[in-house]
Amino acid sequence: MVSADMSGELSGRVAIVTGGASGIGAAAAALLAGVGATVIVADLQEAKAGPGRFVALDVASEDSWKALLADVLGREGRLDIMVNNAGISGGSGNIETTTVENWQKVQAVDSEGVFLGSKYAIEGMKKTGPGKPAIKGSIVNISSIAGLIGSAGPTAYTAAKGAVRLLSKSVALYCAEQKYDIRCNSVHPGGVDTAIFNPLWQMVGHEQGKAFIGARHPIGRMSEASELGEVVLFLASDRSSFVTGAEIVADGAITSGLMRRSLLAPP
Repeated sequence: MVSADMSGELSGRVAIVTGGASGIGAAAAALLAGVGATVIVADLQEAKAGPGRFVALDVASEDSWKALLADVLGREGRLDIMVNNAGISGGSGNIETTTVENWQKVQAVDSEGVFLGSKYAIEGMKKTGPGKPAIKGSIVNISSIAGLIGSAGPTAYTAAKGAVRLLSKSVALYCAEQKYDIRCNSVHPGGVDTAIFNPLWQMVGHEQGKAFIGARHPIGRMSEASELGEVVLFLASDRSSFVTGAEIVADGAITSGLMRRSLLAPP
């Protein structure tokens, strides 16, 4: 829930949230809209789209990104916030079992999609037009604890999320060097109760599955999507005005010690 003192804080700002129809993206979109931002939900799941204006987007297609940016600049006239949240899990394949096709599919969405989102975010944030407030942009890239620590699998997903981490730092440094007032940070969740865990929920049931994953976290539970949405809201707002090039970890302390197994590994 947005605190009362943030009401209207992002009034006049325009935000794109990829994968904004569900999970962390939907939570972030709702929170951004709740403090006054105009939100564009960019997704392929129109039926699930929540608050904000829906625009179809394939994050792995540069043409789709060009069309989205033209649409937003044409209708809203500006872009202030980009949340690159869309992603896929890519299964559990290890270095021996992951196919080239699976590798390329995961990289296209989870890594290249964030690259394109960051690239076109900068372009859009620079095109605010005459007479409009100076650029003050924020790019928030959703990575994972898999982007911080290694694991035996899923190989493709781990590699992609690691790429997001360092891409975000590169973007932050570039924007700083160019004197753009555009910040870029990555967010690294642990286990979040979203559709990415649906295969497990279907096998053992939702509550049992949540308990299983939650026990892997020192805090003793999984995160809710709304908790990650709050992290996104902080990074999108001016309250984090000196935070750029950072990796914000929201993982219930799972990376604070030795993690000997992946979240889904049997005990």
